[in-house]
Amino acid sequence: MPVDQAALDAVALSRAEYDVLVQQLGREPNEVELGMFGSLWSEHCGYKNSKPLLKLFPSGGDHILTKVGAENAGAIDIGDGLCVVMKVESHNHPSAIEPYQGAATGVGGIVRDIFAMGAYPVAILDSLRFGPPDDPQNRFLFDGVVAGIGGYGNCLGIPTVGGEVHFASAYNGNPLVNAMCVGIAQTARLQSARATGEGNVLLLVGADTGRDGIHGASGLASRTDPEARFEEMRPAVQVGNPFMEKLLMEACYELASEHGDWIVGLQDLGAAGLTSSVVECCAKGGSGAILDLENVPRREQGMTPYEVMLSESQERMLVVARKEHVDDVKALFDHWELHCEPIGVVTNTREVVIREHGVEVARVPFDIATEPPQYRRNGVRPQELAALNTFDLGSRPDLRPAEATDVLLRLLARPNIASKRGVFRQYDHQVLNNTVVPPGGDAAVLRVPGTNKGFAVTTDCNGRLCYLDPYAGGAIAVAEAARNVVCTGATPVAVTDCLNFGNPEKLDVYYTLEHAVRGIAEACLVFGTPVVSGNVSLYNETQGRPVYPTPVIGILGIMDDVSKALRAGFEAADREIWLLGGGLEQSVDALAGSEYLEAIQGMVAGLPRINLEAERRLQQLVLRAHSEGLLASAHDCSDGGLAVALAECVMLGGHGFTGEAAFTAGRLDAALFGEGQGRIVVSLQPGSADRLRTLGAETGVPVAKLGQTARGSEFTLGPITTNAAAMLAAYESLL
Repeated sequence: MPVDQAALDAVALSRAEYDVLVQQLGREPNEVELGMFGSLWSEHCGYKNSKPLLKLFPSGGDHILTKVGAENAGAIDIGDGLCVVMKVESHNHPSAIEPYQGAATGVGGIVRDIFAMGAYPVAILDSLRFGPPDDPQNRFLFDGVVAGIGGYGNCLGIPTVGGEVHFASAYNGNPLVNAMCVGIAQTARLQSARATGEGNVLLLVGADTGRDGIHGASGLASRTDPEARFEEMRPAVQVGNPFMEKLLMEACYELASEHGDWIVGLQDLGAAGLTSSVVECCAKGGSGAILDLENVPRREQGMTPYEVMLSESQERMLVVARKEHVDDVKALFDHWELHCEPIGVVTNTREVVIREHGVEVARVPFDIATEPPQYRRNGVRPQELAALNTFDLGSRPDLRPAEATDVLLRLLARPNIASKRGVFRQYDHQVLNNTVVPPGGDAAVLRVPGTNKGFAVTTDCNGRLCYLDPYAGGAIAVAEAARNVVCTGATPVAVTDCLNFGNPEKLDVYYTLEHAVRGIAEACLVFGTPVVSGNVSLYNETQGRPVYPTPVIGILGIMDDVSKALRAGFEAADREIWLLGGGLEQSVDALAGSEYLEAIQGMVAGLPRINLEAERRLQQLVLRAHSEGLLASAHDCSDGGLAVALAECVMLGGHGFTGEAAFTAGRLDAALFGEGQGRIVVSLQPGSADRLRTLGAETGVPVAKLGQTARGSEFTLGPITTNAAAMLAAYESLL
């Protein structure tokens, strides 16, 4: 009997997709198979709306050790037999429904992706978006998410070293919670998520299996508006146990780093649980498997095969052990007091067969299961952009000099600019003792254990700019992330991304997705930073309104000597301060999508612009100047423009600033608070100005002296006159 629509809706399959499935299988799927295909063909697992676009990303390079999408995370060779492994993922809809557990299990999932590669996790970053914090519901979500990230990460003993928090009404009811993790591995000990070798044994390790998280992939992650379906989807939110994960992490790292020859594959159980981990491992290895579900440890009575296969209970790993080393692997996990049960064997077929007590309950060909229908649409530019992009920003009144100081203080208190100390002080960012540059600056810097090497990591995206122009906004997200890493003295080498968008079946949303991907791809090509891993989170909508298009970019930069890492603050008096990149005078276009325009003029409008070649030259200049010992600090200009960047340098470093610029030409608001791209503020080591001018000329980058640092706490920039105490009072007022 054909399946009814209610059953299809439960697993998020359309009738047309079901018909394709029946045609490919040559029969009707049973209930267990339908649930499995629903999860594997979901957007979260199958990327059916995004995979054709993701092929546009550059993904290869001399230092890249993995093929994008082929493993749990991307690996980058850093020499000396070591590599860095990184990935970012989303847990948006679970966090909208249960913020603490949604965020906590998001951290747990991304950490498992890293140690599934045989890497030891050494850093966590979080990229968060919420509605305005003065709304009680938004504040509830914000507080719960921040607590969940801290609660889980702190228990694991992994430092949470960076990230970002942004607020906008577009995220009301649908917060974005993206977690990034970075690990270090011995290159020779990298593990693969593959099932190979007939007769090798599938071992399920870690927590018992319960009913939490069922339909997490096909429901929470692949449907619209979590707010409207709160009670229905609440059981799909996973529940985390960080202490179990800590044991699992240490045990898996010991297995991979010391006994890698005992196993052929290692995979975490994330979205779709056993279904995705087993089927995807088999597909990657070109082998089949037979599972015996009666051997799966359960924490609830009466669980059906459907529930066992689709449960997303946390803190579980799949180990593909060589048949002659099964007892060795079991003994290792017994030492860590973790369940380790054989649940199946690898076969030489191309099917995953699921049995319970000898009775076959499902038979899934992995060729069909891992190749869902893919959709390539002709997107339509959102109608509202025509008026927003062509709005005459010059028609708005310019800033009066007497207002400039007050406007600076107002911007410093804006939620998107104000200090996030209230967030990151809840995270342990010094555990493991490798954090060199802590949260609060442009990027975090960590030491590679046992070496002088270091790496810088950050996440970035401005959803307002992506809304106004998804192509430019995507490119700007990459450029700003790269600038932040460069400001620490690190060379950007690789990107991981998390694409957060609305319903791709709507052609205007698909347009923003496609153009943001194209902007990211172009920027990554120019900067030489291939995309090595990532995640796509679609259907982020509330009451039919999508979130701002938010393609979060996580970027990694490497440095040979971590002791030479730059910081953002002015840490010495009587140092010359220079602006690298665009000049003091900014066109009115620099106000497009700016914090100033929204805060003072009450609007989000304009057309963001970026010159990627100029960005590349700017970053080259900073790295060359730093390599020659010219720079004492560096900080990029972003939210709030030049005035806010200089104020942050003063507050972070403890020394004042006296400006020399007169700001007599052009618009004052654009010069002080415009957010034109491609600008970095630096303080110089004594006697470095002439050489900086020479390097600027050689690289074709404008350089201009802004002023010098002061011994006191006074801050003057054109008509702005204030001091560090007043700025800090505004800056620290949010959280």
